[in-house]
Amino acid sequence: MNFCDTYNNRRLFCSGWEFFKAPFGSEYSDGFDFRAVDLPHDWLIYNTNNLYETSTGWYRKSFSYEKKPGVRTYIRFDGVYMDSHVYVNGKTAAEWKYGYSAFQFDITDLVVNGENTITVRVDHRAPNSRWYSGAGIYRSVWLCESPETRFGNDGVYISTEKNGEDWTVTVTSEVLRPAGTPIAGTRLRQTVLDPDGNAAASAESDACAADSSCIPEAVRVEEASYSVTTQNLRVDSPALWDIESPKLYTLVSEIISGGDVVQRISQRFGFRTAEFTTDLGFFLNGRHVKLHGSCEHHDNGCLGAVSNRAAILRRFRKLREMGVNAIRTSHNMPAQEFMELADEFGMLILSEGFDMWERSKTDYDYARFFDEWVEKDVASWVRRDRNHPSIIGWSIGNEIFDTHADERGQEVTSLLRRLVKLHDPQGNGYVTFGSNYMQWENGQKCADILKLAGYNYGERLYNEHHAAHPDWAIYGSETASVVQSRGIYHFPLSQTVLADDDEQCSSIGNSCTGWGAKNTEECIIKDRDAEFCAGQFIWTGFDYIGEPTPYSTKNSYFGQYDTAGFPKDSAYVFRAEWTDYKKAPFVHIFPHWDFNEGQPVDVRVCSNAPRVELFLNGESQGAFDIDHKHGQKLTSDYIIPYHKGELRAVAYDENGNIIAEDTARSFGDAVKLEAVPDKTALHADSSDLIYIEIAAYDENGTFCANASNRVNVTVSGAGRLLGLDNGDSTDYDQYKGTSRRLFSGRLLAVIGATETAGDIRVKVQSPGLPECSVTLTAEESENEYGVSCKEVLKFVPTECGRNDEIPVRKVELLADALEFTPDRREITVRTLIFPANADMAGDIEYRVTNITGIVTNIADCVVNADSTVTVRAKGDGEFYLRALCKNGTDRVHILSVLPFRAAGLGAAFIDAYGFVAGGLYSRASENICSGVNRGVGFAFGGTSWAAYDNVDFGRDGSDIVTVSIWANTLDPVRLWVWDGIPGEGELIGEFTYHEEPNWMVFVPETYRLAKKLRGVHTICMETDCGYQMSGFRFERVRREFSEINSASAEQIYGDKFTKGEDEVTGIGNNVVLDFGEFDFTDEQPSKLVICGRSPLPLNSIHLTAGTERILCEFRTEGESGYVEREFPLDGIAGKQNISFTFLPGSDFDFRSFRFEK
Repeated sequence: MNFCDTYNNRRLFCSGWEFFKAPFGSEYSDGFDFRAVDLPHDWLIYNTNNLYETSTGWYRKSFSYEKKPGVRTYIRFDGVYMDSHVYVNGKTAAEWKYGYSAFQFDITDLVVNGENTITVRVDHRAPNSRWYSGAGIYRSVWLCESPETRFGNDGVYISTEKNGEDWTVTVTSEVLRPAGTPIAGTRLRQTVLDPDGNAAASAESDACAADSSCIPEAVRVEEASYSVTTQNLRVDSPALWDIESPKLYTLVSEIISGGDVVQRISQRFGFRTAEFTTDLGFFLNGRHVKLHGSCEHHDNGCLGAVSNRAAILRRFRKLREMGVNAIRTSHNMPAQEFMELADEFGMLILSEGFDMWERSKTDYDYARFFDEWVEKDVASWVRRDRNHPSIIGWSIGNEIFDTHADERGQEVTSLLRRLVKLHDPQGNGYVTFGSNYMQWENGQKCADILKLAGYNYGERLYNEHHAAHPDWAIYGSETASVVQSRGIYHFPLSQTVLADDDEQCSSIGNSCTGWGAKNTEECIIKDRDAEFCAGQFIWTGFDYIGEPTPYSTKNSYFGQYDTAGFPKDSAYVFRAEWTDYKKAPFVHIFPHWDFNEGQPVDVRVCSNAPRVELFLNGESQGAFDIDHKHGQKLTSDYIIPYHKGELRAVAYDENGNIIAEDTARSFGDAVKLEAVPDKTALHADSSDLIYIEIAAYDENGTFCANASNRVNVTVSGAGRLLGLDNGDSTDYDQYKGTSRRLFSGRLLAVIGATETAGDIRVKVQSPGLPECSVTLTAEESENEYGVSCKEVLKFVPTECGRNDEIPVRKVELLADALEFTPDRREITVRTLIFPANADMAGDIEYRVTNITGIVTNIADCVVNADSTVTVRAKGDGEFYLRALCKNGTDRVHILSVLPFRAAGLGAAFIDAYGFVAGGLYSRASENICSGVNRGVGFAFGGTSWAAYDNVDFGRDGSDIVTVSIWANTLDPVRLWVWDGIPGEGELIGEFTYHEEPNWMVFVPETYRLAKKLRGVHTICMETDCGYQMSGFRFERVRREFSEINSASAEQIYGDKFTKGEDEVTGIGNNVVLDFGEFDFTDEQPSKLVICGRSPLPLNSIHLTAGTERILCEFRTEGESGYVEREFPLDGIAGKQNISFTFLPGSDFDFRSFRFEK
């Protein structure tokens, strides 16, 4: 709301600031090298290699001020991240801890007539957030004035109620006056203005005195008297605020004293009803609306955490194009501009307050301050935004462990609910939370307090909980978590591939996390088919900086749009199900069409139309009817061997009419760049933005979807370059520089306004390509005083050390055959590099892997002198030759794959004593998925397993296995180890893993199995818990001093014996058991222990060690069972062949033996 708006007494206070970044904890010094900065400002975004730097930022602003009698002066910060202290003329004005809530302080007694200085200290100590937070004064600052008799800060509360065709507007106003000042003669007037500015209703009454205890303590001002006055206004048949028609009214509130208006404030509101029901979902204005929501973090890509109205509006527009009608502000309260635009745009908002309560998630997060500051932060959050018609809910927490740990979580849930209701008693927004603890009792108890239950990745619980808790309204507070990189495809679609060498995630639809949906379609269908579910908020709409699951790169992969705002293919899949083809029909083909000749390629088509058909070079590949309401398959999928040409998709309406088309053509190297702005003019107001999308095209005008050309951008005239972004999480070129590479053919340039009107000239250059230029216009604007435009970007060093290089675009692999046979065990592969003049053409690495990119044991390769590659098959199966190019950096940026198959060569074996990657499984249950670190993800809910065939333990064997596990839970999880697959093999180990979770950190645990495994086995890992396993290895036990079962002898011969699984029984005359070579070079045995049994009191056994024979007289001494007998040894050293010979008259059951030191 526009508080303190008495005839122009509130102004932006964002110009004239200086900044200095100091070591953490540094006190202020006049010797700091302060530099001019623009506010809002994020000091961390300027170094992509240190985005979480622990440091202290000092801001300083000098200003002239004339104090006025009877006027109070305030400063308001919309957001400072985090732990800030404000000083006026060297004296402490205030402190504020939370980085996301707005705060305002009275500085009347600290300012002086003439020159004043404000300094702000911000302490950023990492880690304090699970994602990129930014640091600094990253939202707007305001200087405000008010009379002594004034409205409270965000102290006018509006609610509306429908009464037939009429509506009642209820306005409750808090008014402060100096303590002891009579209230007589003070009146309040409320006027409602319709969208055209005409008066629709008004009311005027005397102010009603109130005891200060009626004012929430968090906002109570000492030495002030209060009035709290409620007034009702009736409005006949108002235009409603709705998603597609967000009509806004204005409430003008006035304080009248002695017949004069002493303060007037105005704020917008809307007429609407919002209801979450228990059985039918969500209703807006009595109309059922499925919440097609997205979760959004607060950063704006290359702008960092800086809040900017134009950036937010662009995001809203792109999300709405996808069909998004609601946003969850994960996991913190949004900027003021965000809420204002949501009202204007018709975007429903679930506003979230906290990611932690009393229990921390990172070392230095808000949990340090929660107990002391939570009442102030809730007051700031709810009071500022409670009148916005876009608000439908207040989420008091996200994935709060406190709600799971113990009953204190229920106490804090009740506390936060009460605090929200204290400031929004009429329930303009519902109180809720987003929980990933809903399967457990304590989480359910917290949900029962709120009654509006948000489930994070808990769709499997919906039906059960809906039946058990019929008084709950249910929705998906966080869903999906499918990961994808724009324009990157890892085939085949049938194989989940979470992590790969290029540190990208596949956009074909086969990259999923262990906790999220299997794919985008599953996410859509589960929500669609749950009629009682209000809807869902997918994780996420836009990528954000931080949380780069499953890698340790720069930004996330969860978004449907990348950090630059370019759509990924998944955005079109959501759009197909969340938009109406009768209003805006479309069809979309993915992937692009440029791969290795003959390579099988999954091609997918999505559309919001009821029927699609795909053509390759004019020939139909088949049509598909999409059942958007009930279907379990939402895309038309094909597998087509790659050959150059054109794919064309056609969408039909229910009458067979063509209503949309899309094409994907083969393309060559880039020969030109095109730069397309989202608008051609901006306001010369120092804050408006134009987004220019730069793309590469070949000689035929076809988009080069894998181009990675270097691009240099310069801006002159009445504009400035504010940042470059390509959405690539692996690209560490600076956001705040003038040079970046294209990623998947695209680059974004953000152009900012200055205070000057005129032409803006943008020049886009790339080595070897013609220059591209764009001319824009900066139009005169009534500058709002208080905004500066000092930032001018300069060239900064690039990741590869150059800005004139020509990177590799594509590595093409060509082979005359793709199948190995006993007669063809080697195949030579040729490599073509595009463009041919690429500077990094020699920077190619080759390897042979399985389908998920893990180095395989069934084939290898060698690079020949002529740069060809020879692939050599060792065993049967499928494998892939990979060519990887780092393009002059430390990370793989180009990945090319050619599939091969071998048959008739026999099996290749896995070394049990090397690390066996979890993703190397050869068979698995259907609910398994690829994990991080080349691992495997076991399913949440239900049993899942992964089997590893042909694991070779050799003749010695092992019964000790070390398994590396990441379980993101404090509860114990189970692991069952099988020799064979479940239900057919033998269970040889039941174990529990219970370690403190650390995000994406695998902890090795060692277990002993029920038996020793020798030879070749199938090992299977099974569980009924959701966690990830990066792999396992068995401990190689040195056979010279380990227990050796007699049945493991390399040769057994003689007159009479029976060989069992572990022992040899019934040994008679002249039987020899030969165990092969033992190496006693380093350590020599001092005794031999034999375990056996016999009906005879004495059996004579010869131990043969090389040429030495030692008689071992095994006496049973009347014992009938297996017993051990020791025999001293001396002089056995070096490599010796070990065997046992049973002399005539023997009758012996030989179980095992061992040498001891």
